[in-house]
Amino acid sequence: MPAEFLSIHPVNPELRKITRAVEILRNGGVIVYPTDTIYGIGCDLLNRRAVERLCQITEVKPQKLNLSFICNDLSHISQYIKRIDTPQFKILKKLLPGPFTFIFESSNNVPKILDVNKKTVGIRIPNHPIPLAIVQHLANPLITSSIKDDDIIKEYTTDPEEIFEDFKHLVDMVIDGGAGGNIPSTIVDFTSGEPIVIREGLGEFSY
Repeated sequence: MPAEFLSIHPVNPELRKITRAVEILRNGGVIVYPTDTIYGIGCDLLNRRAVERLCQITEVKPQKLNLSFICNDLSHISQYIKRIDTPQFKILKKLLPGPFTFIFESSNNVPKILDVNKKTVGIRIPNHPIPLAIVQHLANPLITSSIKDDDIIKEYTTDPEEIFEDFKHLVDMVIDGGAGGNIPSTIVDFTSGEPIVIREGLGEFSY
C-alpha cells in the first residue's frame, strides 16, 4: 500500500492534517516533511520500531546513526542535552528558529537508540510551521535525516511529488508543503564549549 500524499499549507497548517501526521507517527510510522532548508525524513524519537525502520530506509547502521532531531522550542531542547551555559543559550535564542543544527553532549534523557548510546546529539528548531506543529502535537522530538538524491549535481530533491514517487513504497506519508530548498542547515558544534562551524549551510552563523 503506497504512502499517503498530504498537502499541508506551509504558512497556516491545517490542524486536522497535522493531527493525521501525528497519528501516523504515534503508530510507528515514518514520514517525509518540509523544513526551512531541505525535505527531511523522520519518525518519533521515542518509538523504537519506527527508528529501526528509519535506519533501514536510509541504509544507515545503528552504530553510524547520528542523532539529529527536531524540537519545537528552547525549553524542549534542554531535556535532551547535558548542559547549556548562558552564552550558548543566548546564541541559540538569537538564531532559532532557523536553518541551523547545533551539536551538544546528549543528556541521560536521550534514549539508547537501538542499544547504541550516542554521546552527542544534533538539535534543530526549523523556521517552518509544519514540522514545528507536528512536534508540538506529538510532544516528542522527531529524529530526522535529509532527503538526498542520487544525482550528485542536484543532491537534494526539492519537488515533493518527485519525493513521493521515490519513497511511496518506503514511508507511510509524504507531506507536500511546497517546493523545498537544496541547501542543508549550517552545523555548529558546541561539544568543546566554544561554537565551531563544521558545515557551512543555509544559516549564516554569527554571534
